[in-house]
Amino acid sequence: MTSSQLAARLAPRDRTLALLGGEATDANLRRYLHGIPGIDAVGLEQRAADLGSRSIKTTSKKLALDTTIGLIDLTTLEGADTRGKVRSLVGKALTPDAGDPDCPRVAAVCVYGDMVPHAVEALGSAHAAGTGNGIAVAAVATAFPSGRASLAVKLADTADAVAAGADEIDMVIDRGAFLSGHYGRVFDEIVAVKEACRRQDGSHAHLKVILETGELNTYDNVRRASWLAILAGGDFIKTSTGKVAPAATLPVTLSMLEVARDWHRLTGEKIGVKPAGGIRTSKDAIKYLVTVAETVGEEWLQPHLFRFGASSLLNDVLLQRQKMTTGHYSGPDYVTID
Repeated sequence: MTSSQLAARLAPRDRTLALLGGEATDANLRRYLHGIPGIDAVGLEQRAADLGSRSIKTTSKKLALDTTIGLIDLTTLEGADTRGKVRSLVGKALTPDAGDPDCPRVAAVCVYGDMVPHAVEALGSAHAAGTGNGIAVAAVATAFPSGRASLAVKLADTADAVAAGADEIDMVIDRGAFLSGHYGRVFDEIVAVKEACRRQDGSHAHLKVILETGELNTYDNVRRASWLAILAGGDFIKTSTGKVAPAATLPVTLSMLEVARDWHRLTGEKIGVKPAGGIRTSKDAIKYLVTVAETVGEEWLQPHLFRFGASSLLNDVLLQRQKMTTGHYSGPDYVTID
């Protein structure tokens, strides 16, 4: 039996230890992560450009638009957020297009931790509550977006959001530690945050690990950070906070999807991918859908495996849907502005 076959049969922690050949120390992680083949940047960008140039038939466009809506995390992450603003956001999540009762709902609403109770209350019976049905509540945590806080503060931030009803936690890694080669510190933080996602009944809120790819500088770093996040127990790997430029790009997302594909081949486990920030048009969203389908397969085009962190995207998709129905474009006043 090969090491890969053995790893696929083990529990997550034991599997990671088997892949690393020992404990998750800086030395073992460095040896493993730097042993992963490097990325051909020119080839990656050309592949992303080719996928982004694919066209879809008009008959498929409506399905693509509806699929996009069902994969969106509708988000408000501002210092001026209020209970009323969150309730308005939830209203749009529940009924994206008031003129079309057949319009699908979004996957989740994403808010700061202290806004979670308001989101849960506003969703009522439509709250997924960890079941996979309905709309999930995601909370950013771990001193989002900088990640500059003590581990104790990060864990309390996470535990408070989960206790308030968050189904998903979006954490940020310590990019300074990662870029300094302190892989063990980043690994241990992710493991600890995953444990803080545990509910009283033993289940876990899903953990999305934000890499902040705009600060990682190279595709190789993005690949290594993606593997590190998965080895530590992340359920999703996410490009960005949306607060740092560049945020999501198609080549970066492609590189992360390739990691998800390779992890699935290695272990049989499916990891989610979430590009966030800078995806504003339905045309752009369709490029991502094609890239997902061509890289990991259409089975990934469902909320527990792929998300868009792009609230401004929703309005453009709604306008495109209305155009397909009426034959002409509506003005921006025909969709709510959040």
